Parts: sequence; structure tokens; C-alpha cells
Amino acid sequence: MTHASRHLLLLGPLMGLLTLAYLVPFLGVLRWSVTLPEPGLGQYGRALTDPLIRSILWRTFRICAIVTVISVTAAYVLALIWVRAAPGLRLLFELFILIPFWISVLTRAFGWLALLSTRGLINTWAQSLGILSEPLTMVRNEFGVIVGMVHFLVPFAVFPLATSMRNLDERVLMAARGMGASRTRIFWQIFLPMTRTGVLGAALLVFVFALGFFVTPAILGGGRSVMAAELIFLRIFQSPDWGLGAAISVIMMVTVGILMALLLRLTGGTRQ
Repeated sequence: MTHASRHLLLLGPLMGLLTLAYLVPFLGVLRWSVTLPEPGLGQYGRALTDPLIRSILWRTFRICAIVTVISVTAAYVLALIWVRAAPGLRLLFELFILIPFWISVLTRAFGWLALLSTRGLINTWAQSLGILSEPLTMVRNEFGVIVGMVHFLVPFAVFPLATSMRNLDERVLMAARGMGASRTRIFWQIFLPMTRTGVLGAALLVFVFALGFFVTPAILGGGRSVMAAELIFLRIFQSPDWGLGAAISVIMMVTVGILMALLLRLTGGTRQ
């Protein structure tokens, strides 16, 4: 048995499991999108032309883009400190990164609701200190949704960024310092470009996760900032309009596939 055959034999059960767990359900959803309530592509036309659905899809992509930029920027700072700081500070930031993984998404969402609501801790303290005369509306809108999503997704963005930073060739940085380059110039012209693959990977990871968010927008958005996942849930379980919900699901899956192909092309070009 060749080396490649052994690898294929070991990967076979995993590939079979992934096929059963993901591909088969997706094919079922694809079938619904072209057969319910009647055969054809009418549900895709409806999904792309209905003003309400288009506005929700546009809101979803806009919020996901904002969340991605904020999350990756914050994660870059965290990863930089985690990788290059002194051991004591590194351990502290490692705890900041890992502790959120031990808290469920539902607990985090209700925690932010307790903090940001009109009678929450932040508004109550600000009014008691005289900073605010009226409470700020920080939930049941896009602001609350973005805050909750960023809090959840920052730790996921840290790991690809930290991996990219750890794989840097330190000799390049030492050579730049030896030639008199300032820290600012080294960061913008050498360090950041050399971690481009990690930035792209983190951005894709965050954006794809954000596209599928359901609990956080439902709780912090309060039904006023509906995103695609919540729309799909409503169409399938409450309308019910399975064909339209399936069509929207397929559109989102195709979008994710295009983004992944784009990332592979960009990272391939970077390695060359």
C-alpha cells in the first residue's frame, strides 16, 4: 500500500461523515428551493427581487462587513500582544482570549442585554453620575447586534493572526531595525504585509461565522434588525414558506463558497 493510499484510507471515514453531515442536507435544501411550492426557479427570483428580502440581505452583509473590520482589527492587536509581549502580560491576554470560549452565546447575548438596555447597568450608572439625562438606546438596533457579534467573534480571529505572526522570519525584522527603520515603518511596510495571509483568513472566518448568526441578532436586535439566518428561520418555521427559506439558504451558501474561493486565490497569490 502506497503512502497516498494510507492517507486516503485514514481520511475516508472523515470524508464520508462530512458528506453525510453537510452535503446530503444541503442537497435536500437545494431540492426544496426548486420544488416548493412548485418546480422552477421562482423562489430565487422572489428572493432577489422582493424589497423586504433584499433589504434584509443588504443589512446582513453590511453588518457582517462592519463586524469583520472591527473584530479583525481588535484581534490583530490582541494577537500582537499575545505573541510578542512579556510572559506575564502574554498569560493575561491568553486568558482574555480563551475565557470567552467557556461562555455560551446565549449567556453572552443576555449579558450584553443587561448592560446595554435602557434600564441596564451602563445607562443606570451614566444617569446616576449625571453623564446622561436620558438613557441611550443601545439594543433593539444594529448597534447592539454589532457589539454582541464582535464580542463573540474576536477570539476566533485571534488564532489565524497569531499563527501568521509566529511564522514570521524574525531575521527580516532584525535586518530592518539594523538598517535604521523606525518601529512604525517596520510595522506598516514589513510586519503587516507579511501577516496578510492571517488577516485574510481571520476576515473570512469572521465574515462566514457572522453570516450565520441567529441568537445574538434575535436577542439584541429585538426583531428590528433581522438578519438572514433569522429570516430563514421565520420562513421555514413560522410562515411556513420552505421553498423561499431554502432559496435564501442556498444564496448564502453560494456566497460563502465564492468568498472561500476568493480567499484561496488571494492567499495563493501571496505565497507566490
